[in-house]
Amino acid sequence: MMKTKIIFMLVAIFAMYSQSAFSQERKRPDREKIQAMQCNQVVKALLLDDATAAKFTPVYMQYLKELSESRISNSRKPKAKEVATPENIQKTEPKSIPTDAEVEKAIKDRFAQSRKILDIREKYYNEFRKILSPKQIMKIYQLEKGNARKFQNEWKKRQGQKPGQRPEAKKGNMHRNHNR
Repeated sequence: MMKTKIIFMLVAIFAMYSQSAFSQERKRPDREKIQAMQCNQVVKALLLDDATAAKFTPVYMQYLKELSESRISNSRKPKAKEVATPENIQKTEPKSIPTDAEVEKAIKDRFAQSRKILDIREKYYNEFRKILSPKQIMKIYQLEKGNARKFQNEWKKRQGQKPGQRPEAKKGNMHRNHNR
Protein backbone atom coordinates (compact mmCIF):
# COMPACT_ATOMS: atom_id res chain seq x y z
CA MET A 1 0.00 0.00 0.00
CA MET A 2 2.79 2.43 0.90
CA LYS A 3 4.69 1.56 -2.29
CA THR A 4 1.61 2.37 -4.34
CA LYS A 5 1.29 5.81 -2.72
CA ILE A 6 4.97 6.58 -3.28
CA ILE A 7 4.80 5.47 -6.91
CA PHE A 8 1.63 7.52 -7.42
CA MET A 9 3.30 10.60 -5.89
CA LEU A 10 6.39 10.16 -8.07
CA VAL A 11 4.26 9.82 -11.20
CA ALA A 12 2.26 12.94 -10.26
CA ILE A 13 5.43 14.97 -9.59
CA PHE A 14 6.98 13.78 -12.85
CA ALA A 15 3.80 14.67 -14.77
CA MET A 16 3.70 18.16 -13.26
CA TYR A 17 7.40 18.73 -14.00
CA SER A 18 7.11 17.53 -17.59
CA GLN A 19 4.01 19.69 -18.10
CA SER A 20 5.82 22.83 -16.94
CA ALA A 21 8.91 21.98 -19.00
CA PHE A 22 6.72 21.40 -22.07
CA SER A 23 4.88 24.69 -21.61
CA GLN A 24 8.19 26.55 -21.42
CA GLU A 25 9.21 25.02 -24.76
CA ARG A 26 6.02 26.31 -26.40
CA LYS A 27 7.07 29.94 -26.25
CA ARG A 28 5.85 32.18 -29.00
CA PRO A 29 8.19 32.46 -31.96
CA ASP A 30 10.24 35.63 -32.11
CA ARG A 31 9.71 38.34 -34.70
CA GLU A 32 12.36 36.97 -37.09
CA LYS A 33 10.80 33.49 -37.07
CA ILE A 34 7.36 34.95 -37.71
CA GLN A 35 8.73 36.98 -40.62
CA ALA A 36 10.47 33.90 -42.04
CA MET A 37 7.22 31.90 -41.79
CA GLN A 38 5.34 34.75 -43.47
CA CYS A 39 7.94 34.88 -46.25
CA ASN A 40 7.68 31.11 -46.80
CA GLN A 41 3.89 31.42 -46.95
CA VAL A 42 4.16 34.10 -49.64
CA VAL A 43 6.72 32.12 -51.67
CA LYS A 44 4.44 29.05 -51.60
CA ALA A 45 1.29 31.04 -52.40
CA LEU A 46 2.96 32.70 -55.38
CA LEU A 47 4.32 29.35 -56.59
CA LEU A 48 7.75 30.90 -57.16
CA ASP A 49 10.49 28.81 -58.74
CA ASP A 50 13.79 28.47 -56.88
CA ALA A 51 15.58 31.24 -58.79
CA THR A 52 12.76 33.76 -58.31
CA ALA A 53 12.35 32.77 -54.66
CA ALA A 54 16.09 33.30 -54.11
CA LYS A 55 15.79 36.86 -55.49
CA PHE A 56 12.49 37.62 -53.75
CA THR A 57 13.17 36.31 -50.23
CA PRO A 58 15.87 38.79 -49.10
CA VAL A 59 13.90 41.73 -50.53
CA TYR A 60 10.68 40.62 -48.83
CA MET A 61 12.45 39.96 -45.52
CA GLN A 62 13.90 43.49 -45.59
CA TYR A 63 10.44 44.86 -46.40
CA LEU A 64 8.95 43.05 -43.39
CA LYS A 65 11.80 44.26 -41.19
CA GLU A 66 11.28 47.91 -42.20
CA LEU A 67 7.51 47.66 -41.66
CA SER A 68 8.07 46.09 -38.27
CA GLU A 69 10.57 48.75 -37.23
CA SER A 70 8.15 51.46 -38.30
CA ARG A 71 5.38 49.95 -36.19
CA ILE A 72 7.66 49.39 -33.19
CA SER A 73 8.93 52.96 -33.20
CA ASN A 74 5.35 54.22 -33.17
CA SER A 75 4.08 51.73 -30.57
CA ARG A 76 6.06 53.51 -27.86
CA LYS A 77 4.01 56.67 -28.45
CA PRO A 78 0.46 57.01 -27.10
CA LYS A 79 -2.16 56.36 -29.74
CA ALA A 80 -4.88 58.92 -30.40
CA LYS A 81 -7.68 56.47 -29.62
CA GLU A 82 -6.01 55.55 -26.31
CA VAL A 83 -5.58 59.19 -25.43
CA ALA A 84 -8.94 60.67 -26.28
CA THR A 85 -11.79 58.18 -26.43
CA PRO A 86 -14.87 59.05 -24.38
CA GLU A 87 -14.52 55.71 -22.55
CA ASN A 88 -10.94 56.52 -21.51
CA ILE A 89 -11.88 60.03 -20.44
CA GLN A 90 -14.72 58.68 -18.28
CA LYS A 91 -12.46 56.05 -16.67
CA THR A 92 -9.62 58.42 -15.86
CA GLU A 93 -9.28 61.05 -13.22
CA PRO A 94 -9.88 64.65 -14.34
CA LYS A 95 -6.20 65.54 -14.00
CA SER A 96 -5.20 62.87 -16.57
CA ILE A 97 -7.50 64.08 -19.36
CA PRO A 98 -5.26 64.88 -22.33
CA THR A 99 -5.04 68.41 -23.59
CA ASP A 100 -6.07 69.37 -27.10
CA ALA A 101 -2.38 69.78 -27.95
CA GLU A 102 -1.60 66.22 -26.78
CA VAL A 103 -4.49 64.79 -28.77
CA GLU A 104 -3.49 66.79 -31.84
CA LYS A 105 0.11 65.56 -31.52
CA ALA A 106 -1.08 61.94 -31.21
CA ILE A 107 -3.21 62.31 -34.35
CA LYS A 108 -0.36 63.89 -36.30
CA ASP A 109 1.97 61.11 -35.12
CA ARG A 110 -0.46 58.56 -36.53
CA PHE A 111 -0.56 60.44 -39.84
CA ALA A 112 3.25 60.42 -39.89
CA GLN A 113 3.36 56.69 -39.22
CA SER A 114 0.80 56.03 -41.96
CA ARG A 115 2.92 58.06 -44.39
CA LYS A 116 6.03 56.16 -43.35
CA ILE A 117 4.32 52.81 -43.93
CA LEU A 118 3.01 54.02 -47.29
CA ASP A 119 6.53 55.15 -48.27
CA ILE A 120 7.91 51.72 -47.35
CA ARG A 121 5.18 49.95 -49.32
CA GLU A 122 5.79 52.15 -52.38
CA LYS A 123 9.55 51.66 -52.18
CA TYR A 124 9.20 47.89 -52.01
CA TYR A 125 6.49 47.79 -54.66
CA ASN A 126 9.15 49.10 -57.03
CA GLU A 127 11.61 46.46 -55.76
CA PHE A 128 9.04 43.66 -56.02
CA ARG A 129 8.11 44.83 -59.52
CA LYS A 130 11.66 43.99 -60.67
CA ILE A 131 11.01 40.37 -59.65
CA LEU A 132 7.23 39.80 -59.73
CA SER A 133 4.18 40.65 -61.81
CA PRO A 134 1.59 43.17 -60.54
CA LYS A 135 -0.86 40.30 -59.94
CA GLN A 136 1.68 38.53 -57.75
CA ILE A 137 2.31 41.73 -55.80
CA MET A 138 -1.44 42.19 -55.30
CA LYS A 139 -1.59 38.63 -53.96
CA ILE A 140 1.15 39.53 -51.42
CA TYR A 141 -0.95 42.44 -50.17
CA GLN A 142 -4.05 40.24 -49.98
CA LEU A 143 -2.14 37.63 -47.96
CA GLU A 144 -0.88 40.34 -45.61
CA LYS A 145 -4.41 41.63 -45.09
CA GLY A 146 -5.71 38.10 -44.46
CA ASN A 147 -2.92 37.43 -41.96
CA ALA A 148 -3.65 40.72 -40.19
CA ARG A 149 -7.33 39.77 -39.96
CA LYS A 150 -6.45 36.32 -38.55
CA PHE A 151 -4.10 37.91 -36.03
CA GLN A 152 -6.75 40.43 -35.01
CA ASN A 153 -9.39 37.70 -34.57
CA GLU A 154 -6.95 35.62 -32.52
CA TRP A 155 -6.13 38.64 -30.38
CA LYS A 156 -9.82 39.37 -29.81
CA LYS A 157 -10.43 35.73 -28.92
CA ARG A 158 -7.68 35.91 -26.32
CA GLN A 159 -9.16 39.15 -24.99
CA GLY A 160 -12.59 37.54 -24.63
CA GLN A 161 -14.32 38.97 -27.70
CA LYS A 162 -15.94 37.05 -30.49
CA PRO A 163 -14.18 37.39 -33.89
CA GLY A 164 -15.74 40.22 -35.87
CA GLN A 165 -17.34 41.76 -32.77
CA ARG A 166 -16.77 45.47 -32.34
CA PRO A 167 -14.88 46.38 -29.15
CA GLU A 168 -17.72 48.51 -27.75
CA ALA A 169 -20.36 45.82 -28.44
CA LYS A 170 -19.86 43.93 -25.18
CA LYS A 171 -22.52 42.63 -22.81
CA GLY A 172 -25.05 45.29 -21.96
CA ASN A 173 -24.37 47.37 -25.07
CA MET A 174 -25.56 44.86 -27.64
CA HIS A 175 -28.95 46.51 -28.12
CA ARG A 176 -27.61 50.00 -28.54
CA ASN A 177 -29.03 51.93 -31.48
CA HIS A 178 -26.29 52.56 -34.05
CA ASN A 179 -28.43 54.63 -36.43
CA ARG A 180 -26.81 58.02 -36.23
